[in-house]
Amino acid sequence: MFTGIIESIGTVISADLIGTNRTFWIRSSLSAELKPDQSVSHNGVCLTVEEVRGDTHRVTAIEETRQKTTLDTWQPGDLINIERCMPLNGRLDGHLVQGHVDTTARCIERRELDGSWQFRFKFPKKFSHLVIEKGSIALNGTSLTVFHVKKDRFDVAIIPYTFAHTSIQTVQPGHPVNLEFDLIGKYVSRMIK
Repeated sequence: MFTGIIESIGTVISADLIGTNRTFWIRSSLSAELKPDQSVSHNGVCLTVEEVRGDTHRVTAIEETRQKTTLDTWQPGDLINIERCMPLNGRLDGHLVQGHVDTTARCIERRELDGSWQFRFKFPKKFSHLVIEKGSIALNGTSLTVFHVKKDRFDVAIIPYTFAHTSIQTVQPGHPVNLEFDLIGKYVSRMIK
């Protein structure tokens, strides 16, 4: 379980297709602290650390994960958000994030405001019941509040700190991002059905 509060920006060092799996080596300021078998959020995707070498670590994504995320678009040099799992004795500064991506969205607008940024994303309409005005969403693993919600789009506002400390700084119109909808909202939706 994660909080959506990003700890480090990692850099993709390599992305190799091995059978139907994709294996990545990631360099980050947290890599040296990781251990094999740990679950770590990579742009919102929970992946298991398989190996650590100095300031890099290796993870592998299976085909099921690749199909629901942006992992197949990752190239060497890409920046990604890194978050270790939430300690039980810590604060929940964002919201409950599982690292289980529901779908992807595409950036359709990026506006620089006077001291902040506003992004608009388009997502599949079939998930519209899971996005509410002023609700939480995990976008590439980052806990954000949505507004201007329509059936297939929403906006997020980014403060300078978040812009500088997450991979949102690299997102331009046309870029895909990983989305995980609010866990509680998904359970409520399921119970109502």
